[in-house]
Amino acid sequence: MASVNPFNLSDSEEEAERRPNETVDTERSPSDGAPGPPPGNPFSPPADAEPPTLLLSSNRTSPSGEGISVSAAGTSAMAGSTEARVSVDVIAAQLLRDQYILTALEFHTELLEAGRELPRLRDYFSNPGNFERQSGTPPAKDQVLGPGGPLNRAGSISTLDSLDFARYSDDGNRESDERVAVLEFELRKAKETIQALRANLTQAAESEVPSQERKNFKSSPEIQEPIRPLEKRALNFLVNEYLLKNEYKLSSITFSDENDDQDFELWDDVGLNIPKPPDLLQLYRNCGTPLPSPRDTVDVSVGVDFGDLPGNCIAQEPPKKPDLSQQQQTEVVQELEYQISLLNNEKQSLAEQIKKLQSEIQTLKRTVSSPPPATLDLGTQSASNLSSSSTTTACSTDPLSVPPTDNGQYLDIRGVSEAGNDTTSVQNTSHPQSHNKLKSQPPVQFDQPNRKLSPVFQQALLSFCRMCSDSRLGAEVSRIADSEESVMLMLGRCLPHIVPNVLLAKRERMVAHLCQELIPLILCTACLHPEPKERDQLLHILFNLIKRPDDEQRQMILTGCVAFARHVGPTRVEAELLPQCWEQINHKYPERRLLVAESCGALAPYLPKEIRSSLVLSMLQQMLAEDKADMVREAVVKSLGIIMGYIDDPDKYSQGFELMLLSLGDPSERVVSAVHQVFIPAFAAWTTELGTLHTALIPSLLARIEKLLNQGEHGLDEHKLHVFLSALQSLIPPLFAVVLQNAPFTSRAKLHGDIPAIEVTRFPRPASPLQDVATIIGSREMLSALLLLYDHQLEHEGTTGWDSLLWVVNQLLPQLIDIVGRINVTSSTCVHEFSRFFWRFCRTFGKIFTNTKVKPQFQEILRLSEENVDASAGNGILTKATVPIYATGVLTCYNQEEDRKLLVGFLEDVMTTLSLSHAPLDSLKASFVELGANPVYHELLLTVLWYGVVHTSALVRCTAARMFELLVKGVNETLVAQRVVPALITLSSDPEISVRISTIPAFGTIMETVTQKELLERVKMQLASFLEDPQYQDQHSLHMEIIRTFGRVGPNAEPRFRDEFVLPHLHKLALANNSQVTESKRIDIATQLFEAYSALSCCFISEEVMVNHFLPGLRCLRADMEQLSPEHEVILSSMIKECEIKVENRGMSDAQG
Repeated sequence: MASVNPFNLSDSEEEAERRPNETVDTERSPSDGAPGPPPGNPFSPPADAEPPTLLLSSNRTSPSGEGISVSAAGTSAMAGSTEARVSVDVIAAQLLRDQYILTALEFHTELLEAGRELPRLRDYFSNPGNFERQSGTPPAKDQVLGPGGPLNRAGSISTLDSLDFARYSDDGNRESDERVAVLEFELRKAKETIQALRANLTQAAESEVPSQERKNFKSSPEIQEPIRPLEKRALNFLVNEYLLKNEYKLSSITFSDENDDQDFELWDDVGLNIPKPPDLLQLYRNCGTPLPSPRDTVDVSVGVDFGDLPGNCIAQEPPKKPDLSQQQQTEVVQELEYQISLLNNEKQSLAEQIKKLQSEIQTLKRTVSSPPPATLDLGTQSASNLSSSSTTTACSTDPLSVPPTDNGQYLDIRGVSEAGNDTTSVQNTSHPQSHNKLKSQPPVQFDQPNRKLSPVFQQALLSFCRMCSDSRLGAEVSRIADSEESVMLMLGRCLPHIVPNVLLAKRERMVAHLCQELIPLILCTACLHPEPKERDQLLHILFNLIKRPDDEQRQMILTGCVAFARHVGPTRVEAELLPQCWEQINHKYPERRLLVAESCGALAPYLPKEIRSSLVLSMLQQMLAEDKADMVREAVVKSLGIIMGYIDDPDKYSQGFELMLLSLGDPSERVVSAVHQVFIPAFAAWTTELGTLHTALIPSLLARIEKLLNQGEHGLDEHKLHVFLSALQSLIPPLFAVVLQNAPFTSRAKLHGDIPAIEVTRFPRPASPLQDVATIIGSREMLSALLLLYDHQLEHEGTTGWDSLLWVVNQLLPQLIDIVGRINVTSSTCVHEFSRFFWRFCRTFGKIFTNTKVKPQFQEILRLSEENVDASAGNGILTKATVPIYATGVLTCYNQEEDRKLLVGFLEDVMTTLSLSHAPLDSLKASFVELGANPVYHELLLTVLWYGVVHTSALVRCTAARMFELLVKGVNETLVAQRVVPALITLSSDPEISVRISTIPAFGTIMETVTQKELLERVKMQLASFLEDPQYQDQHSLHMEIIRTFGRVGPNAEPRFRDEFVLPHLHKLALANNSQVTESKRIDIATQLFEAYSALSCCFISEEVMVNHFLPGLRCLRADMEQLSPEHEVILSSMIKECEIKVENRGMSDAQG
């Protein structure tokens, strides 16, 4: 018995059936090499057993009887024979075979903790099929475990690796706890399944870039392979880890906020099914050293053959019906396998093509000395121009042949498929017969518009086309288009049958795949198919491929359409693509109409010029007028702007002007924004070439503004004024560009030498790249050179012969100043709009122009001299909107010390002049309101007001006191305490009673807005002195001003101030007015009291104040109104009745309480 394996024996009846040739020893104890356990405790090891040489559990006791039995068996066996050491895999196989699941689980746990994971146990416990719930399977009758009878196990063994065994007793009835354990187990298994799927996705993502493109990236180091999403997330994780390790915590927080879709605490969140790489420092240190060869490390695994084990080691479970989640996982796996197969097919085809091309290249090298030019290129580029430098050169010369490098990344077929061009040359040489028809086609020619747009401007304009940034589609279109004609015929037959039969259940998941893979096939087939009917059907499929295409899908379709247009030329674009757009112009889904609108702009460069300015323009005009979706009209406006960049028919100017006015009046802000960003700059560029920007377009807008002002006697339409003025504002950059481009010095501008950079604040921030003066001119270097000459010309040489600038100075500015003098100065909206316009105008044309051309014209109109103080003609303009617009739009353009002094002096002169001439203060108030909205000017305005406080004239001091009321609301409380309140207290003790009265509104505003108790108490004391000082008892105007102020600020003031100060004093004033002898004063006070009480009646007033002050004051006022104004008396009676009811209801509720 020295070599007997104790685990070859079993006490189960099942084992006896499996091994009929065994002897009757199968009914014995589980161990042959040692006596059985004592009968009193069948689960205890024998007392005289030797120490075991193989431990199944080193530091814990198994909660199961089976585990202890097997442990005892192993111990006995080892005691009997210390020479043989049993493999742990054999032990695991025996445990699983005899269904000692709990002991096997314990054994598995011990091995895991020791770092010796056993594949057999790992595979068994990770397979959900081994743990399906067994219903109603009692233990075998012959399995007697001891005097205690059969051992009850857990009711389900489906979650053995997730059960908390301490919760289970021997009754086996803890169903609820078992259910929780089952769910925990299923959750863990689902996570493992997800991990496995992520591994597949990682593999698919690694194969995402086609092998031909990988070859291009490797062969051309200067071409950077685009970063994949998984790579980006991995690098983000490493960067954040580096920042944390090196104490850049704030940078780490900011970096985490900018990548809020990623969990930087967990590497698994990256999505890569690979171990975490070393940190950035380690990668940097190892970047120059070669990595060790894979041959240096070898993975070794040790196991036992199934044939070496007695019998079947793993219990066979009956096949189970897969649940719904498994079916979904199966579908996902099938989808991934399908994509992998597509990638493998593409890889194989590319490999075959590479081999074929290599052999042909070798043949050509032996027969010819140089390759012939490519005949299928879309422009005039030859096969030798395959370098990136030649592509860049073409980009700067012909924006139609090579797209812009702007952020729109317009589709570049040649730039991406350079190898394809080389391939074309080789194929055409080696297969002259099969490609004879293709070689006979001349290069595609497009209608070049008779325009002079700068390449930069044209690129910026085309960047508003919603193109797909990945130009793989264009490359595929170009590559497939060079295939055999028979292939195209086959695709034409098959594609109409493929698309409708895609399973509806999977169609939504496969939409992106359909777009990426079907669009090139559809377009290439439509390019080369000989039958017009089949081509029309294919393009119809393209535009109806997706029911409601989103942004990304529309970009794919547009990119494909542009590639198609480049290949087939303008005639077929007009005959085949435009009808598809026309059919969908009234589609019920806005996404489809949006596709039409975007297509019109994207295809504009590839259409015949007469179609651009007729059919396409009419289509877009119809959609702009009729479509109800904002996003569609927005796309229409952008496409109209692109059309304006290519149109060259002067007769269409009036239509373009009407389209501009129509779109500017659109109710949607996003549409109006698109007008200013795209349409107006493109339209202005066209009118600049026509020479009508300053002769027709701007004068037309000014005429409409003047017409509005003439019709505004009964109320100005401020919205229309805003529309026209905003359009004028968007025309300032192109107007300045015209001035620079038509200057006497333009021909002298040089781009060599040291050209200083343009200051960042030189121009206002443009609303879009198309409003950037540098974009309009062509480059920042050219603009910088022109600006140097521009400033020198203005400062030293004058404007003689400079017609465009002379028009601005002699016609535009005087007309604008005249319009400004006619708008309503009390309209803060109009004042603000014109102020912003002049600010942008002056900042664009520069400081020298503003100081020498703009300011003198305003100063001539305003005439701020002492001898004109009493002249009525000189004072009229000071009451107009010219004053605030000059102060806030012109004098604030530049913020140097001399500019601030000029602004302070102007406001002081205006305040003095208006006060001494008893003129209305509306223009000064408008200036203070507009400037007070910007905290930068608060100190400056306080300086102006202090000038008025200490002025010798009481009229000027009164004006200063009234201006404080406008300034208090926007100034912070520190300035109020330090500058405003001291000035007001100084004025409140002025010898002139009118000055003291003028301070009351400002004091009231402080009570309304300030929260500091000290300030409030000072103001309260000053107001109390006005009311209680005997010298003011007969001051009718003071009482009127106080009542008016109380009615204005009372509802918003602090409740305590209102109850303890405002209402009691109103009561006193109403009581005193009953005894007023002068009827006119009595009616004035009564009317003002009525307004104040009406405003205060909406406030919550305590019962005590209501009874003691509010109601008595109302009754006194009613007594006056009975004699002076019966209609007011009726209203007062109603108010008194409501207040009395409130008092009664409060008394009843208090009594009940």
